[in-house]
Amino acid sequence: MAAHLPSFLARLARPFTQSTRLSVAPDSSASASHAPRAIPDGAQRCTVAAGCFWGTEHLYRRAFAGKGLVDASVGYVGGDVDNPSYRAVCGGRTGHAEAAQIIFDPAQVSYRQLLEFFYRMHDPTTLDRQGPDAGPQYRSAIYFHDAEQERVAREVTQRASEQWWKGSIVTEVAPAGRWWTAEEYHQEYLDRNPGGYECPSHFLRPFPPLKYD
Repeated sequence: MAAHLPSFLARLARPFTQSTRLSVAPDSSASASHAPRAIPDGAQRCTVAAGCFWGTEHLYRRAFAGKGLVDASVGYVGGDVDNPSYRAVCGGRTGHAEAAQIIFDPAQVSYRQLLEFFYRMHDPTTLDRQGPDAGPQYRSAIYFHDAEQERVAREVTQRASEQWWKGSIVTEVAPAGRWWTAEEYHQEYLDRNPGGYECPSHFLRPFPPLKYD
């Protein structure tokens, strides 16, 4: 995406403008796939929404490559429409959030560490908005996969709200539900398109470590 485009125009053009680095042009009519990516024995899933999923995936890959990251993908979660397309999700009518799913090795990095990173890399205080991107598809959310993940998610959310965000976190904590892997041209988008759109609220805040009792 050309850096000089106003943010709202950049977002509008996202489904239709792709770098020549991509070997296959995107099909704007293509839909997501419900088939989840297989994960190795012992690995776990961490599913989060933090605005534009390009930057969310990119930051996790950059921070945790070689440090417990097994894989990461982008997709749609939290909605009530089957086979959502990117265009439909961007319209805000399907109920889905743009999300990233991180596959990780808990022997190298903990779920808690991934969530603490989540609360540092985006602004969790803006309801249905991240930077200039507005709509329910850009909401802040943690989608847990079991009871232990729910416990950790609620604890980290409470501590991050108290110690980092002045009690103003609006992040949704909810069961993961059905995951739809986004169209292939969205996967590792910013690695393939280094000049692509990045939400300006996606950066690491220099917060001190969270304190737990």
